[in-house]
Amino acid sequence: MIKKDEIIEIFNEYNKDEITIATLGSHTALHILKGSKLEGFSTVCITVKGRDIPYKRFRVADKFIYVNDFSEIKDEEVQEKLREMNSIIIPHGSFIAYCGLDNIEKNFYVPMFGNRMILRWEAERDLERKLLEEAGIRVPKKFEDPNDIDRCVIVKFPGARGGKGYFIASSKDEFYKKANELIDKGILTDEDLKKAHIEEYIIGTNFCFHYFYSPLKNEVELLGIDKRYESNIDGLIRIPAKDQLESNINPSYVITGNIPVVIRESLLPKVFDMGDKLVEASKSIVPPGIIGPFCLQSLCTDSLEIVVFEMSARIDGGSNSFMNGSPYSFLYNGEPLSMGQRIAREIKLALSLNMIEKIIS
Repeated sequence: MIKKDEIIEIFNEYNKDEITIATLGSHTALHILKGSKLEGFSTVCITVKGRDIPYKRFRVADKFIYVNDFSEIKDEEVQEKLREMNSIIIPHGSFIAYCGLDNIEKNFYVPMFGNRMILRWEAERDLERKLLEEAGIRVPKKFEDPNDIDRCVIVKFPGARGGKGYFIASSKDEFYKKANELIDKGILTDEDLKKAHIEEYIIGTNFCFHYFYSPLKNEVELLGIDKRYESNIDGLIRIPAKDQLESNINPSYVITGNIPVVIRESLLPKVFDMGDKLVEASKSIVPPGIIGPFCLQSLCTDSLEIVVFEMSARIDGGSNSFMNGSPYSFLYNGEPLSMGQRIAREIKLALSLNMIEKIIS
């Protein structure tokens, strides 16, 4: 495992007056880079030809590192270029997927914003559940065996798949029928099925809470809330029930977009409580715990119970829904504030206080 002292040693060789904020050109790169520029940092985008268009058109990247494939992010040549630019890299879902958790933990010697060791706890369902339960956060009931299914469940699979391959079932027979159909279509593999995560399907409204924990201020902030657009389920629900039944189309839950929302104000104490509890639990389970952005994806029932079904221990894609700030981020300082700019602001503060070791790993 990479030791924090090794990263601090690398950072100490940097020119502190020319720090560059770097990220992979995908996921949440637009507002990470734009927010960094607003805070006075130089920016670099790692990308492939053709995928650089948004970052050029919106003029958010000062420099580009081109690779033939995103998986080359982990190569020593790319790491060397990043270090030469005095880079701090901001991890997001695509970066984790292409670089790989093993490489992030053992081979990626570039200073990274946040606690790199907590990223595995969001990717592996059992670890994720353990952290949420240790924090005292309500999660859906889990079924270890498809034969035990006795209610409506949702079946999920590991990694940042964006809902790909997920399906609903109400019995073991329906589970195997739908799983085999997806395997036949090449959407799932037999190996995927062995790793299936089966949990009760909670009926409720979707809220994804975007928090930011500042170790410098020891405070959890709520920066925004979104809900997800998912295909093809959001298209199917626009079809009358009779036609849905006759269409013989299996619903899918692939995330295609995000919609900013606000929650009723009386529920905000619960929202802050969940964020505070998760941060405190993470400090003892995966020290030094969560640093910077994290997200709790939840459902709110008609009894106003909030049930968390998923966690992101880094910046979440839903933060794209408030690139120019949200009603919640506005409340802190009376100005528009994206998650990307909030990250850059924390880095800027850490540099000014000579406390960078508090926020990088």
